[in-house]
Amino acid sequence: MRFDTWIYAILFLVIFAETGFVVTPFLPGDSLLFAIGALAAIDTSGTLSAPLLVGLMSVAAILGNTVNYAIGRRLGRAAFTGKHRFINVKYLEETERYFARHGEATIVLSRFAPVIRTFAPFIAGIGRMAYGRFQLWNVLGALLWVNLFVWAGYFFGNIPLIKDNFGIVTILIIVVSLVPLALMLLKQRRGAP
Repeated sequence: MRFDTWIYAILFLVIFAETGFVVTPFLPGDSLLFAIGALAAIDTSGTLSAPLLVGLMSVAAILGNTVNYAIGRRLGRAAFTGKHRFINVKYLEETERYFARHGEATIVLSRFAPVIRTFAPFIAGIGRMAYGRFQLWNVLGALLWVNLFVWAGYFFGNIPLIKDNFGIVTILIIVVSLVPLALMLLKQRRGAP
C-alpha cells in the first residue's frame, strides 16, 4: 500500500469519527479540513489532491452523521423509559417537535459548530427526524462544510507568504483550533466549586 493511501484513510477515519460518534467531539474537524487544504496547495509531490480530499472527506462526513443518527434513533430512546429521574419523556417530545420545525437548519448549521456537529445528528435520531429529510440536509451540510474549509485552506496555502512560512502557520492553526476547547475547560473550571 502506498503512503498517500494511508494518509487518505487516516483523514477519512478522523472526519468519520468526529461526526459519527457522540464520544469523539474532541477530534479536529474545521481545522483539519483547512489544514489539509493548505497542505494540498503546498504539496509538490502530488501526494495530496484537493479534489480527492473534498470527495473523500465529504463521504466521511455524510457517513459519520448517518451512523450517529442511526445510533440516536436506535439507542437514544431507551434512555427515555421513565426509569431515570432526570431524563424525562417530556424532553423527548420537545426534541421531536424541535426537529420537526428546525431540523433542516440545525443539521446544516451544526456542521460549522465544533462539538455541536457531533451531537446534532444523534439528537436528530433521538427526535425521530424523518430519515429522508435528515439525509438531504446531511448531504448538503457536509458538502458545504468540507468544500468551504478545504478550498479556503487551499487558497490560503497558495499565498506566497504562507507557503514560505507554513511551519509557523501550521502551529497557529493548531493553537487556534484548540482555543474553543481551552475556553470550555476554563469555563468548567470557573464554574466548579
